[in-house]
Amino acid sequence: MNAPEPAIATRSALTLYGEAFPSRMLIGTAQYPSPHILAEAVRASGAGIVTVSLRREQARGRTGERFLELIEALGVRVLPNTAGCHTVKEAVTTAQMAREVFGTDWLKLEVIANDDTLQPEVFGLVEAAKILSADGFKVLPYTTEDLSVADKLLAAGCKVLMPWGAPIGTGRGLANPYALKSLRAYYPGVPLIIDAGIGAPSHAAQAMEMGFDGVLLNTAVAKAEDPVRMAQAFAQAIEAGRTAYEAGLMGMRDMAQPSTPVAGTPFFDLKRGP
Repeated sequence: MNAPEPAIATRSALTLYGEAFPSRMLIGTAQYPSPHILAEAVRASGAGIVTVSLRREQARGRTGERFLELIEALGVRVLPNTAGCHTVKEAVTTAQMAREVFGTDWLKLEVIANDDTLQPEVFGLVEAAKILSADGFKVLPYTTEDLSVADKLLAAGCKVLMPWGAPIGTGRGLANPYALKSLRAYYPGVPLIIDAGIGAPSHAAQAMEMGFDGVLLNTAVAKAEDPVRMAQAFAQAIEAGRTAYEAGLMGMRDMAQPSTPVAGTPFFDLKRGP
C-alpha cells in the first residue's frame, strides 16, 4: 500500500488594488551587474511586480528603451517610482510622465525629506498622494511606520501602505519592530508591504511572520555576490514567513514549559534500579 503524499500548503495570493499576484515579493531593478543577471534574478524571485525609476531610465537614453523591452519580456507588472523627488510638484510631475512612458497608472510614490537618510517627507507625501489618487493613480506610498501618517494616506485615497523597515540601502532589517507590529495590528485589512532596509532573507521572513503582506527589496539582491541565488533565497524566506504566520506561531513565554509532562511518568531509583 502506497504511503499518502504529504499535504502541500496552498500559496495565498497577494492582492493589491483588486489584482492578485502569486508572489509576495516585489523587486527593484537598479544596481545589477548586467541586464542578463537582472532578468535571471527577477525570474528566480518569482516576483510579479518590479519597480522602475523614471529618472534613471530617462538618463539611459536609447539604452533605456532596450531595458524596457527586457522588463516587458519578463511578463511582470511595472511599478514606476518617483525616486529622487523632494517636493509635491516634482513627485506629481514625475508620476504623470511615468504614466505616459510606462503605460500604467500604478505608482510607487516617494517624496524624500533628506538625502542622507532618504526618509519620507510625510507632509508632502500625503499631499501628493491625494492629488494623484484623485487623478486615477493606484498609489503605493513609501512611508514611515507612523500611525497618524498612515491614517492620512488612507484618507487621501491610498489602498496600500509601504512602511520602511530601515533607511534605503542600509540592510539593517526591521529597525522598529514594535511600531511595525502596532501598524499591522491597527490596520488588519490594509495591505502592508515592508519597503527598504531589508538586508537578509531572515529580515524578510521576520516581516512576514509579523503578518505583513509582502516585502519590496532591491540592494540586498542586486549587490549580492550571486544575485540570482540571493533572489531565490529571499523568495523562499518570504514564502516560509507567510506560511508560518498563516499556520499560527506559538506565543512567547517567560518560563520554560516541558514538551513532555512530568505528571504520570515513572521515577527510578538509580542506585536500586527499576
